[in-house]
Amino acid sequence: MTALISLRDVTKTFHNGDFAVEVLHGISLDIAAGEFVAIIGQSGSGKSTLMNILGCLDQPTSGDYLIDGEPVAGFESDELAALRRRTFGFVFQSYNLIPTASARENVEVPAIYAGLPARDRQERAEALLGSLKLGDRLDHRPNQLSGGQQQRVSIARALMNGGRVILADEPTGALDSQSGEEVMALLRRMHGEGHTIILITHSREVAEAADRLIEIRDGRIVSDHARKARPSTEAAAGLKKAVKEGSAAIADVSEAVKMAFRALHANLFRTVLTLLGIVIGVGSVVAMLAIGTGAQNSVLDRISAMGSDLLLVRPSMANFRGGSGSFPVTLVPSDADAILDVPNVVFAVPEMTSSVTVRYGNIDYQTTANGTVPAFPRAKSWGLASGEFINQDDMDAYAPVAVLGQTVAKTLFLDGASPLGQYVLVNKIPFQVIGVMAEMGASAGGNDQDDVMLVPLSTGSMRLFGQRNVRTITVQVEDASAIDLTQDAIQSLLDERHKAEDTQITNMSSVREAFTETSNTMKLFLGSVAAISLLVGGIGVMNIMLVSVRERTREIGVRMATGARRRDILLQFLIEALVVSAIGGAIGVVLGLSVGALAQAFGMPVSFTAGPVALAFACSFLTGLVFGYLPARNASHLQPAVALGAD
Repeated sequence: MTALISLRDVTKTFHNGDFAVEVLHGISLDIAAGEFVAIIGQSGSGKSTLMNILGCLDQPTSGDYLIDGEPVAGFESDELAALRRRTFGFVFQSYNLIPTASARENVEVPAIYAGLPARDRQERAEALLGSLKLGDRLDHRPNQLSGGQQQRVSIARALMNGGRVILADEPTGALDSQSGEEVMALLRRMHGEGHTIILITHSREVAEAADRLIEIRDGRIVSDHARKARPSTEAAAGLKKAVKEGSAAIADVSEAVKMAFRALHANLFRTVLTLLGIVIGVGSVVAMLAIGTGAQNSVLDRISAMGSDLLLVRPSMANFRGGSGSFPVTLVPSDADAILDVPNVVFAVPEMTSSVTVRYGNIDYQTTANGTVPAFPRAKSWGLASGEFINQDDMDAYAPVAVLGQTVAKTLFLDGASPLGQYVLVNKIPFQVIGVMAEMGASAGGNDQDDVMLVPLSTGSMRLFGQRNVRTITVQVEDASAIDLTQDAIQSLLDERHKAEDTQITNMSSVREAFTETSNTMKLFLGSVAAISLLVGGIGVMNIMLVSVRERTREIGVRMATGARRRDILLQFLIEALVVSAIGGAIGVVLGLSVGALAQAFGMPVSFTAGPVALAFACSFLTGLVFGYLPARNASHLQPAVALGAD
């Protein structure tokens, strides 16, 4: 008959730098299915190392280890995990229960890694705990259970996947005498049901419960004698068949998510601090891009309203050496008339401005007077709210008429009184109000565009401004595709008229392109600043995961002992990092949208689009993935025996 477990000349050597210590020296041993074996030895005898090799938690340095006649040497880590999952159940002296999980959830762990459906594993866990008189403790956590109860939960976990071989490492060492007797009674009962029991102990009294005693001393077996004949293997064969039928391939991802939430909740304050970096980063990205896009769209809308078929002619400041507050005398109204004769020109609107004091009744108000021509509303895409605009007759007659902006009208004419037909004093000169412009609001620079009074250019030049030069001439072209040629023609015309290169022309389509490029650069800068917060948040995620791996090293060992593969451990800790990032990203999105809404309520232009929100959330998710990978990988590469021995 082939032995269930067979060791041939097994040695184990540990290395510490240049020093090598051989702990096991040529161990040879056969254990049949269904045996109850006690391995007894004092501390330092090598019995725990032997148990780790028997349970595939560690591998021998040399020699052969066979299970069911199959050599274990050369197995990959995932193959060893599958072997532990199918064959072994572990009962530890310190119980090694997961502190954040309930009794039922602890028992379910091996079945999770075996891929057993949730309902099936819950029913099996409840049945096992019920058979161990823990049916009323299903939802209790380890700190709510006595030592004996915790050990019974550990035994139920060992039986979850069938447990052909139960490896019990000092199972009574941390218990009082009565609880210890109850645990030994349970082990004897499992033996009677066909389980192979391997008991590791230093107590000869405990070892006397076994049918076979193997004594180990200084890494060598010094005695091996059976107290009873080896049992029939029929029951053990039944267990083997049951385990094969219950095995599966993958762990439950949804369970990994639940584990992640439990672990994060267990260190809630630390988790919240870690979330802050992600929240601030994502919130900054969403808010900054929303406000930046809103400001950009607002300015572009105004430029578009002016038209991409416009040219703005101004005096050149390159060679001007005038004093403070002066302006070069270059452009004159007749220049606008000459420009009208250039092919492809629809209109040319000259303007001159000056600060004036307007009085109505006992109200004085300082505003800007703008001398212009009848084509002004068309050039500026600015309509009338009431009345009429300046016409050519007003220009020819030097008529003292004015059209008020909304701010001036509301300031001078209180209680909503109509200003039409009323006279106002402009620098003590009476002007009749003939119209009120529609509301325009603030400009991109924050200036109030409605704080203006429009008068005929001829009247303003003679009565208000005391000068004949104009500040700007706005030109509209008929064919926008030929705007560059028209611009060159106008420039040549003015250079010839003035006998000097004293003017400059701005193409509004070029202004739009330049502004778009500048604003995109600014948004990129703002996004980069916000991304730094995400980077800080990512470092926080890595920090919490590294600390979590260190604090939960023993838990990782328990999971590996119960059948978790490297990718299961990697997935669990990676999901924890992703959960932190996803929660932080969601909160950050809400925060960013709230800041944007608040800015909008205060009158700032804000544009909410799905793109920046999706980008910010995706970045937070990617942050968790990138910064969570290294700690998760470190966790998955721990050796089971080393992890279980961690303090």
